[in-house]
Amino acid sequence: MARRFRALDASVTELMPGPCAACAFWESPEPLPLACGAACDGERARSWMRAVEERWGSCGRIVVDDGVPLGFVKYAPASAVPQAQNMPAGPPDPGAVLVCCMHIVPEARQRGLGKVLFQAALRDLVQRGERVVQAYGAAGSVDYATSPVVGVDFLVRMGFTAARPHPEVPLMQLELKSLAAWTENLEAALEALRIPLRVPERRPVPTLR
Repeated sequence: MARRFRALDASVTELMPGPCAACAFWESPEPLPLACGAACDGERARSWMRAVEERWGSCGRIVVDDGVPLGFVKYAPASAVPQAQNMPAGPPDPGAVLVCCMHIVPEARQRGLGKVLFQAALRDLVQRGERVVQAYGAAGSVDYATSPVVGVDFLVRMGFTAARPHPEVPLMQLELKSLAAWTENLEAALEALRIPLRVPERRPVPTLR
């Protein structure tokens, strides 16, 4: 089986690496510490995915290599992400799409997978006709192994700018109209990455590349 992207929805949660399938941080309305696994409820996470899929479509992209998960990125309409209302920089634009989190298994990090996966997510959003994507970024000294937000440096490299500054968790934004002419063959780029053919199942950590 070739290395490939798949839509992230409730039917493929068993492919999510490590404990990610049961993590319900973004799906929880109550204020939580900014940490992966601060709320664990697999059924809540799956129910949220099904609700998003019915109203809007799949809520992300996952990369698998011969059935082995390498990483995923999760996103949804900002208005459908309960925990976003509690973020220190304030809530996102309700008309934007919010990137909730992106995780890459440790063995596949530092190989360009995060960039290609994120580009696949942005291309999906462009094809859906979305106009603005936002994401909370982790700035300063952060333990990325347990952070449910993407690194600010990574977001800046992907073209994001600060929509609402904050010293630790700013809200970042990207106008998708700038990607309308994107024609790069991301599937070929994914297949060409030098990633081990087999990776053991471990707790994934957010990517910085």
